Amino acid sequence: MSGDVLTQRALNRALLSRQLLLSRVPAAADRPGQVLETVEHLAGLQAQAPFPPYYGLWSRLDGFRPADLAGLLTTRQVVRIALMRGTIHLVSARDCLLLRPLVQPALDHVLARLAAAGRALAGRQPCTFSELGTHLAQRWPGHPPNSLAQAVRVLVPLVQVPPRAVWGAAGQARHVPAEAWLGEPLAARPDAEILVRRYLTAFGPATIADLQRWSGRARLGETVRRLRPELALFRDEQGRELFDLPEAPRPGPDMPAPARLVAEFDNLLLGHADRTRVISDPHRRRLGTVNAVIPGAVLVDGFVIGSWRITAAGETATLTIRPFESVPRAAFAALEAEGQRLLEFARPAAAPRDVLFEPVTG
Repeated sequence: MSGDVLTQRALNRALLSRQLLLSRVPAAADRPGQVLETVEHLAGLQAQAPFPPYYGLWSRLDGFRPADLAGLLTTRQVVRIALMRGTIHLVSARDCLLLRPLVQPALDHVLARLAAAGRALAGRQPCTFSELGTHLAQRWPGHPPNSLAQAVRVLVPLVQVPPRAVWGAAGQARHVPAEAWLGEPLAARPDAEILVRRYLTAFGPATIADLQRWSGRARLGETVRRLRPELALFRDEQGRELFDLPEAPRPGPDMPAPARLVAEFDNLLLGHADRTRVISDPHRRRLGTVNAVIPGAVLVDGFVIGSWRITAAGETATLTIRPFESVPRAAFAALEAEGQRLLEFARPAAAPRDVLFEPVTG
């Protein structure tokens, strides 16, 4: 087995560095293209719900404002579309056209006629899944409308169009084919090597199993083997082979990691088959819910130690931290400050804004 051994803490610091969570990127207002660059650097942000990407960018960019992302959505520079693992991601227009063909093999499992019908319906006017399913059920009676609509989603690159996910606005998820919305075709023959490089940029060092879990694609081992001469090779503490880009940052395990509140569904927690580099298995079981919702997570010393939520009542907003273990005394002040920053971002008009800590329970 080749390569140096990287400890769990070394992998943790490498992941936090790639995910821009060791230190916030300089103020977005000073660099108009910074938000778009960050979305591309992260290979997209998980976006099953409309607003977690705003919190995900807030935790990574100093000075990020909701309008910075909302403007990119309304000008079609970023879109929301089913990509990795068949889940909705927010990605740049360029990545939409490039990545969708690369993950499509993992999504192809329904007849082409159904895809053509769904494409035609959504191409005529933006439609909800309910509307799409109702129309398709007229041609394919006996099949649940929602199942037909979901099948079209994985066969046809449908983007969710504004006002969905525009901060301060509301709207149902209406869908249009990506090519029609962006005015460009999908990449004709993208190479899977692109997928590997983009993944390692944001999540490496990683195993082939990690790559396949993140992308939802199987049989990527051959692609990694072709790239092997160009990659840096390591091992983890279990002896598994790790691949990485030679020039990518790999901070030492003693690099300080600040307290962070990361977004719901953040890919930091979803990008690997073995997620212990950032969350222990017992904490992962406590963080998830029965309906697969992943709440906002609390990081102390680089690892998940609890969850957070925001509630509002009248003019008051409260951020509540639910620890899964005892919070180190030195971390309380840092989490209090981070919580106040997040409340100022999410509920700027609220007064008072409080940060509360629940007691640790078994």
